[in-house]
Amino acid sequence: EVQLVESGGGLVQPGGSLRLSCAASGFTFSVYAITWVRQAPGKGLEWVSGINSGGGMTNYADSVKGRFTISRDNAQNTVYLQMNSLKPEDTAVYYCAKAWADDYYYKLRVTTSSFASWGQGTQVTVSS
Repeated sequence: EVQLVESGGGLVQPGGSLRLSCAASGFTFSVYAITWVRQAPGKGLEWVSGINSGGGMTNYADSVKGRFTISRDNAQNTVYLQMNSLKPEDTAVYYCAKAWADDYYYKLRVTTSSFASWGQGTQVTVSS
């Protein structure tokens, strides 16, 4: 059974940092791209960042470029999202998602079927 478990969310002040983790199991982790997707209160799913299977290629949404860094450790079956210079508009539930293949490219429109598997999400709140 495929499992993705996010952790690391919480409450942080504007300008602060958080590091999210996504621990994966139940599939050959090193073969698939992993993506972070977020959903702000009352809004739809937003693609945030993707990383290819080997970890050498990454993509970011314009809204987070230069502030967020995605990485992965295939030995530990874990993907990370380092979030710096956080803004109130970054407040959302953050999900990691397993791609259908090695697809780490930006998606303008995200639905639940855009990815093969999803984690349960972790809440990030940026507020003073």
